[in-house]
Amino acid sequence: MATTPLKAAHEPSFSLLSSSFSSSPSLSTLIRIKTRNTQKGFGVKLGFGIGCLKAGSEDFGRFGERKEGISWKSEKGRERNNGRANAQKIETGFFREPVSERIKVVALMACVMCLCNANRVVMSVAIVPLASRYGWDSTFLGIVQSSFLWGYLVSSVAGGLMADKYGGKRVMAWGVAVWSLTTFLTPWAADHSTIMLLIVRTIFGLAEGVALPCMNTLLSRWFPSNERASAVGLSMAGFHTGNVISLLLTPVIMSKVGISGPFALFGILGFAWLSVWIFRVTNDPSDNQLITQRELMLIQAGKPKISKTDGRDCLSIRRLFSKLPTWAIIFANVTNNWGYFILLSWMPIYFKTVFGVNLKQAAWFSAIPWSMMAISGYIAGSISDFLIEFGYSVTLVRKIMQSTGFIGPGISLLCLNFAQTPHVAAIWLTMALSLSSFSQAGFLLNMQDIAPLHSGFLHGIANSVGTFAAIISTIGTGYFVQWLGSFQAFLTITAVLYFITTIFWNLYATGEQVF
Repeated sequence: MATTPLKAAHEPSFSLLSSSFSSSPSLSTLIRIKTRNTQKGFGVKLGFGIGCLKAGSEDFGRFGERKEGISWKSEKGRERNNGRANAQKIETGFFREPVSERIKVVALMACVMCLCNANRVVMSVAIVPLASRYGWDSTFLGIVQSSFLWGYLVSSVAGGLMADKYGGKRVMAWGVAVWSLTTFLTPWAADHSTIMLLIVRTIFGLAEGVALPCMNTLLSRWFPSNERASAVGLSMAGFHTGNVISLLLTPVIMSKVGISGPFALFGILGFAWLSVWIFRVTNDPSDNQLITQRELMLIQAGKPKISKTDGRDCLSIRRLFSKLPTWAIIFANVTNNWGYFILLSWMPIYFKTVFGVNLKQAAWFSAIPWSMMAISGYIAGSISDFLIEFGYSVTLVRKIMQSTGFIGPGISLLCLNFAQTPHVAAIWLTMALSLSSFSQAGFLLNMQDIAPLHSGFLHGIANSVGTFAAIISTIGTGYFVQWLGSFQAFLTITAVLYFITTIFWNLYATGEQVF
């Protein structure tokens, strides 16, 4: 690429630019300030971007290929000359793109994950007035709530396979279109018949089952290795924010517009998002016409060199299950979903039963921990990316993040048993959910580490098993509490499950490519 001469009177020197590049490594640097001497004085120009290019030759070597058994630090010297040449090619024009294409991708991904979870939760809130209107008993309420999981359980594997074959963009688009339509039609289906309602909710679950595999596949193609954890953290922050938004906004809309109001709103927002997604996102950054050469080279240099022909052979279930790192991911997903759905489904009832607070107060006590989870998930991703960029092995970083994501919640749930007030209980729940978000930089990213060309399929398998565990834990909590008359025993069992899975993870998980 030709280098445009920089005028000393108007721009900083090239050496200063290189120095600034080498000092800003992380995804969290979303706003960069460039000072420019103009004839009228100094001005400030703001630009948005994800991460920074390591223009200094000392660090650029880390973006090179990482071979098995060799740490990135040991690659530094071998790739130093290539790194210097590549950096000089792509540092020109760094400030010409005010908003990088990959921040647009992750912003749209965060928005759709927010809508994904908001569409789930709106039914959990609206089902109370719906039950009152149609005279549903508690047994049928459980059937309606679980109908989403019927479809979700089936579509995760199929969605992962399609994302690997056709790309995350197309599969995600179809998923959003279907789940937005079924969300919009849910009140109509309830008016029509109970059978129609169950069919619509099952199709809704089928459509949403593709979301997480598509997210994992698409972000792995758009972000270099040292930025993927932060990208996933931002996307999952949107996911958890959708929970809070729906919990707090749905009752307000229903009181103003009626039961159909929130369903119509979230359905329309899905199609609005789709109109942007179709025209602004591509499956692969090399297919994007708006991406700069600098950004494309940065993405490609930061990913392991894998031939696309390697992905033509389908990864069999037998081969997948023959490797212990696969089981480490599956067990981690099971444990994560077990704890997540217990807290999601039962915490409002927990506050009402144990501390005697009303449901409105219980909703607020439950919403605060989910809000903090959205923040801590991004923090975990940033820490993970920093450790990898600093030179720690991917295996070690994944084990640190996952151990934090399980040991922290386990200890918090044990302490929750001794809470005497709802405020103290809310603090321990906030600690549990905030620390559990570190799992996003553990098993969730590890799928791409061990099977980069089959991560969607692996995610689908793990997510299906995890969903089955979520069904068992959600139903089992009710029976267990009814049997013993207390939440404490079941919380202790969940904490023990966290600790056991942590041991298995540290024994068998790896950050190296297995498939």
